[in-house]
Amino acid sequence: MKKIRKKAFEPIDKEEKELMESIERDEWRPVKNIDQEKKKAMAAARNTLRKDKRINLRLTQKDYHQIQIKAIEEGIPYQTLISSIVHKYLNGSLTPRS
Repeated sequence: MKKIRKKAFEPIDKEEKELMESIERDEWRPVKNIDQEKKKAMAAARNTLRKDKRINLRLTQKDYHQIQIKAIEEGIPYQTLISSIVHKYLNGSLTPRS
């Protein structure tokens, strides 16, 4: 009789489902230098998250005030809100209204 393996959880999206299926098909192999690979991945993550550029941005008083209100509602600094909006727009997850 074939043993049925129950999954610990259901995948949250298509990408996660594909990853789980790939692992189950044994398509992954261990890396030889795991410590070196971890260091490279951690450095890449640090560099990705580093906020090292400052910009000056001119806004109308009304837009500035509305951004501050939204930031307070979200419980984050208004600079973080602006950065998040720019990041989402550049990655395609925030699109302009048509």
